[in-house]
Amino acid sequence: MAVVSSAEESPCKPGFDSDLIFKVNKKHLKQSTRLGKVGFTDCTDRTRFLFSTDDSRFVFNSDGVLTVKRAVVLHEGHQDFFVYSWDSQGNKMTVPVMVLQHGHHHVSRDAEHHHGGHRHQNHHNTEVDSAADHPHVAVYYFPKSSKGLRRRKRDWVIPPINIPENSNGPFPLKMVTIRSSEDKIKKIIYRITGPGANEDPVGLFTMDKDTGDLFVHRRLDREEQGHYTLLAHADVEDPMEIIINVIDMNDNKPIFEQTSYVAEVAESSPKGTTVIQVKATDADEPGNDNSILKYMILSQEPKLPSDSMFAINSFNGAIMVEGVGLDREKYPEYTLEIQAADTKGEGLTGKTKVTLNVTDSNDNPPVFTASTYQGSVDENAVGVQVVKMSVTDEDEPNTPAWNANFKIIRGDPDKLFSIETGSNKQEGIIKTAKRLDFETNRTHTLEVIVENDVPFTIPLTNSTATVVVTVNDVNEPPIFKEKEMTVQKREDLSVDSVIMNSEAEDPDFARENPVKYKIIDDPENWLKVDEDSGLVKVKSLMDRESPNVTDNKYTVLLGAYDNDPVPATGTGTLIIILEDVNDNAPAIVERETQMCRHQDASAPVLLTVTDRDGPLHSAPYNVMVHEASKPKWSAQMNSNSMSVIMRLKMKPFSYLKEMYLTQDETCGNTVVDKTVGTPQLKKESPQCSLK
Repeated sequence: MAVVSSAEESPCKPGFDSDLIFKVNKKHLKQSTRLGKVGFTDCTDRTRFLFSTDDSRFVFNSDGVLTVKRAVVLHEGHQDFFVYSWDSQGNKMTVPVMVLQHGHHHVSRDAEHHHGGHRHQNHHNTEVDSAADHPHVAVYYFPKSSKGLRRRKRDWVIPPINIPENSNGPFPLKMVTIRSSEDKIKKIIYRITGPGANEDPVGLFTMDKDTGDLFVHRRLDREEQGHYTLLAHADVEDPMEIIINVIDMNDNKPIFEQTSYVAEVAESSPKGTTVIQVKATDADEPGNDNSILKYMILSQEPKLPSDSMFAINSFNGAIMVEGVGLDREKYPEYTLEIQAADTKGEGLTGKTKVTLNVTDSNDNPPVFTASTYQGSVDENAVGVQVVKMSVTDEDEPNTPAWNANFKIIRGDPDKLFSIETGSNKQEGIIKTAKRLDFETNRTHTLEVIVENDVPFTIPLTNSTATVVVTVNDVNEPPIFKEKEMTVQKREDLSVDSVIMNSEAEDPDFARENPVKYKIIDDPENWLKVDEDSGLVKVKSLMDRESPNVTDNKYTVLLGAYDNDPVPATGTGTLIIILEDVNDNAPAIVERETQMCRHQDASAPVLLTVTDRDGPLHSAPYNVMVHEASKPKWSAQMNSNSMSVIMRLKMKPFSYLKEMYLTQDETCGNTVVDKTVGTPQLKKESPQCSLK
């Protein structure tokens, strides 16, 4: 191990002895290889310290011994990184470290010149700067050039110069010294060019033209610019590239993207459920400890039912459910204070607040306010409310976990009842869906269960209640054994003839009320009914041809009633099918007809015949002219025997002839012929005659 240090003695100053170079013989370094030991003091008696590096392949023990943590290959012959430690005041100290393969020349690339058959290996020499004001300053030499043609290329670089940002100086602060090996024999003029020298920002770096000392004139900010590339010039040398790396210092604290966060967590969330992810950023160098953040929960309010209800992923800021017992009804909100800290959780910090609103889950069952409910309803009433059943639920009101649904699970095999949820979503309303019968069942016992719109999120037992419904007896009307009674009778049935015997029963058998009968509607007043027996008889002669008979049917409404103080009447319909008899004579529709004076006597007169009786007692018809009119008139039926064709046998006179014609199965055929001296009609309408 080679350590670069100053020869000047100075009072104790906490920090590393010098920049560190550890030389090794192999390119491949195995795990657990011991590389050497660093020198560090905090100006106390302590001999062990906390060290860390920005290269996880190397590890420092507390005594300062550097060891290979994971196998390393020195592809370029060296590996550079930084080591950190802290003094007794908590101040962070940083020093660059180089692991260098022995015999390797640390340049940007090996420079081999072939000239005159000779091969020259060029390399940098490092020595301690003896300047009293700037200890620990390295001195680098321009590489020697080959004899012959000088190459004006940026072929040579020195190891990067690392300078911490935010240095307190004093300024100008000397960083390194660049020299030419020719300065021992001649005067050399040194200078630098590039951004930060003679280009913007001009004057940030300068070089002493006589000594080659390189200075920085003010604090550097890595977040503003992380590195600078300059060219060092000497009169007799090729330009040499200088790379200045601004080493990140932990001068930026983590900043959360939001000053506060709000999220929701379901009270039924299992352990491991991600609720929200917070994120902070750090403006320090990416990938550096100064920007690698770790998250943690500083506090939780309330600390119930435990102070670790939530956990946070220390790497990505995801907040998860950790504990059990989230209960919106008890603890509806949690407030977490979250911290993000850089340097892997040990450096600068930023904070934010996270508010977690616990949302309701169906973890409370609806419960009936009573175990038994009583209700009563009159028999035969449909759609009538029987009872209301109230429940309570500790879940959040007006949510699916709170809304109640009811179901009858026992005691109603015939679906006599219905149940629905009231408008307030916390009561069940039982109604009658069908008629109840007091005489059949005076009491109904129902079992009702209550549920929510959504299933329970934890194992719970449904609440049930018993409902006892009492059926109230009411006076029911008697009921005819046949609601519609049909009989067939001749229309000429004589008075007091029996039509039928109607029969009704009172369903209120417990009351033992006698049943009585009456006629409620008899349009022609043809019938009568015995009040006690229900026997229906003919009161007056019936007529099938009555306008109240339709399709031979005559309808009568019968009533059956009891003798209750508030009597109830039941009804039955009696339909009498009337058989037709020949009780109506044919009739000529044209009650009169005329012939003109000059009308052809042979022209027929057509008369239409009708009969109110049915088809069996009407057409076909026969016609005959009365004996007295035969000399003057002739008559015959038309081809369908429905009309009479009349012809006058003599020429028309100035008088009107009237003729009477009668014919059907009951009456004889008669034609009456009368002559009058003036055109004045004389109407005679004997029985069974047609005019």
